[in-house]
Amino acid sequence: MANGNSKILTAEQEMKLRQPIEEYVGKIQAKIDGLRVDGTDKVVSLQNSIDSVKRDRSLTKEEKNSRIAAYKAEVEKAKAVEAKNKDEISKLIADAEGYLKEHFDKDYFNAVKESCAQEKVRAKEKYRENIAKLEKEHQQTLSKLTDHQEIKDEKYVYKNRRFDCKMELDKELQQIKDRKHAAYTYKYHLIDLLRMSKFTFMESRAQKWENYKYTFNRRAFLLQNGLYIAIVIIFIALCIITPIVKNTPLLTYNNVLNILQQASPRMFLALGVAGLILLTGTDLSIGRMVGMGMTTATIIMHQGINTGAVFGHTFDFTGIPIAGRVVLALVACVVLCTFFTTIAGFFTAKFKMHPFISTMANMLVIFGLVTYATKGVSFGAIEPGIPSMIIPKINGFPTIILWAVAAIVIVWFIWNKTTFGKNLFAVGGNPEAAAVSGISVFRVTVGAFVLAGILYGFGSWLECARMVGSGSAAYGQGWEMDAIAACVVGGVSFTGGIGKISGVVVGVFIFTALTYSLTILGIDTNLQFVFSGIIILVAVTLDCLKYVQKK
Repeated sequence: MANGNSKILTAEQEMKLRQPIEEYVGKIQAKIDGLRVDGTDKVVSLQNSIDSVKRDRSLTKEEKNSRIAAYKAEVEKAKAVEAKNKDEISKLIADAEGYLKEHFDKDYFNAVKESCAQEKVRAKEKYRENIAKLEKEHQQTLSKLTDHQEIKDEKYVYKNRRFDCKMELDKELQQIKDRKHAAYTYKYHLIDLLRMSKFTFMESRAQKWENYKYTFNRRAFLLQNGLYIAIVIIFIALCIITPIVKNTPLLTYNNVLNILQQASPRMFLALGVAGLILLTGTDLSIGRMVGMGMTTATIIMHQGINTGAVFGHTFDFTGIPIAGRVVLALVACVVLCTFFTTIAGFFTAKFKMHPFISTMANMLVIFGLVTYATKGVSFGAIEPGIPSMIIPKINGFPTIILWAVAAIVIVWFIWNKTTFGKNLFAVGGNPEAAAVSGISVFRVTVGAFVLAGILYGFGSWLECARMVGSGSAAYGQGWEMDAIAACVVGGVSFTGGIGKISGVVVGVFIFTALTYSLTILGIDTNLQFVFSGIIILVAVTLDCLKYVQKK
């Protein structure tokens, strides 16, 4: 001990406290290892040998089968030994775990934890004493100086000495933190050896929580979650203000369902553009894609003969069964949106054109064509029975939400479980390195645009059903900003190769909920754009700060 009353442990004293635990569990571990040699260990070794034979291309099929058969025979013998020793090993493991449960915290970890707590107090006291000493010396030195440059130099030296003291404190605190963490994880190291890395659910949770506390950094946490915290605070404030100002509660079951309904078609758009942002790109044509898809779907699913014309021709789809018109409308929306995104993707990938330019060209072309073809008129309502076919309400629950959930699951699978998804992150992170490793940057880029087009088509088709038609070229104006903003707020980085589907989902819900809340509160639509702009600016700023920190 450092002194008579101190509970601070030296390294030797800590090892002395741990020694009985090491000896007791170590003896049991040695017995278990001996029992596993001809059982579990041999099974693992033989399985590795079988896998090696399967991968060995120098062997003939007959040689492979012969060796694998021999190894499998030995595996059966080893498994018999493993089964024979299973009960004895289980008893030994239970004995060791019982000892750890009774003695680890009481005889070892609690003492280390108390020691670390006192070390932190002592380190901070030492820091305060050093700062006070430096301050006193600084004031004494300043009182003797008259030259302006000498005073300036002394202040500079004083500032550096204070910084050195702070760095020394941080170093000591980190060492104390490391010591406590090492003591805590030692128990799980012993359990890991006993059970061969098989932990219970609660043990896994406890380790994850400890690792989170150990690696927690306030600055990184605020950079990662500061915007979410601010938005949640704003939303809570709106929930408080709305009943006072409008005499109506904001956070009701119906309002939540309305928010989810509005978010569902937008989810498709955000998931589509998220893949392009992963490639350090974007898409300015989303809103016009929605307008084109809405117009197309409304024309095909129109109630009766179309009153409006396309390039002077009036369409009549009433001869096709309603179910057929629904499918035809979906296919048409997907094909048209995919056609234009593929064009943008081709120019982006082939000529290294920035997506800002290729998608802006798409935006202008689409809007010009649709407006010219339809004279900018709205095509009215679709067949009234179609929404109940596509997105029926079951006991008041809007099933359009299930379409969005399906899209989330599918895109998550593509991003995380397919070769294309892995290549998408690789190309977004470093296209040059990806190309060198054999990945086709051209195919990945065009593929991302094709996937985006399919999602845009689905999203515009669902929006048509949700709004019961009324498609026009102007519909969807500004939706590209909402989709891009949702991705940025959700953590999909414009630096490329960084993003999660969960972040996109959260971003869409945040923007939809905020817009809905401001609308109920009666905030002017133009001012809502101001809120959105500020959120985007803050989100990108935080993203840039995270990138600068990593650099």
